Amino acid sequence: MPDLQQQLDALREQLALDLPLSEAERTSLYGLTQEIELQLAREAAATPDASLVDGVNLAIEQFEAKHPTLAGTLRNILQSLANMGI
Repeated sequence: MPDLQQQLDALREQLALDLPLSEAERTSLYGLTQEIELQLAREAAATPDASLVDGVNLAIEQFEAKHPTLAGTLRNILQSLANMGI
């Protein structure tokens, strides 16, 4: 399984495509990406943010039907977070 940074890069690439996302959806995903990056920084300081997992789960549910590839990338990110103990 690719590491979390590779998965974040894949998510950014998918967001760079002209997917039919609303501005709110796009903003939400960019915000989630930033939260994950912050969590990676926090991991070094050993202060995980459990609400991050909730945000990723919510995004998966939101995009599962319309954007399955995007939801799959988010599932991979969620699995990586779980493997990190978050």
